[in-house]
Amino acid sequence: MDIIVKTAGDDFASRMAQMFEDVIHQGHGSLMLVFLIGVIFGGIIQYTRVDKFEKIAGFAMLKDTIVPKMLFLTVGLASIGLYFMIEAGYAHYHVKPIMWSGLIIGGTLFGISMAIFGKCPGTGPVSIAEGRIDVLVGAIGGLLGGLVFTLYYDDIFKPLMGESSGKLTLPSFFPGHEHLVVLIFGVVVTLVAILIPKVEFFDEADLSKLPEDQRPDRKA
Repeated sequence: MDIIVKTAGDDFASRMAQMFEDVIHQGHGSLMLVFLIGVIFGGIIQYTRVDKFEKIAGFAMLKDTIVPKMLFLTVGLASIGLYFMIEAGYAHYHVKPIMWSGLIIGGTLFGISMAIFGKCPGTGPVSIAEGRIDVLVGAIGGLLGGLVFTLYYDDIFKPLMGESSGKLTLPSFFPGHEHLVVLIFGVVVTLVAILIPKVEFFDEADLSKLPEDQRPDRKA
């Protein structure tokens, strides 16, 4: 038993070490830079409160627009910045093939899970760092789900994925105008983020912390 535990522990340690080696040698920058970016990301998540259950659940119920405003703004700015960083050779990405059946089924399950759980893969770790036991339990369930998916992929899940439609990107549909397409897409999505009205959904605990003059009309 001790031998098995020790072997499993050594294997886990070697995998962790390999992960750090990959980060160091794949041109992502130093570990301190990656750590700093993670800290900034976590700080933004906490400042905007999108790691709170009511934000994700409110988004699912169309009672809170903070999450879509952040999503559209992030996609708009990142699409422009990342594309031109790739063009300049400072970054790279790996386009995954589109499998429509898998996307529809997976996206539906993902959306339902987000609405019930009130978290997403980005906000979940932030909540765990805050000491949220319920989110930790959910994360463990997600890991187990990934294990089941991996073990039974060939027999169950692969047939559900459907045929591959290839590695499609939006600029590829407009050959010769790739830069313009990316700029237009990024600007339009960013404008959508700005134009979406700000609506926030508060639970009873949040409302009790707000001054009377800042509390929204509960009938709205």
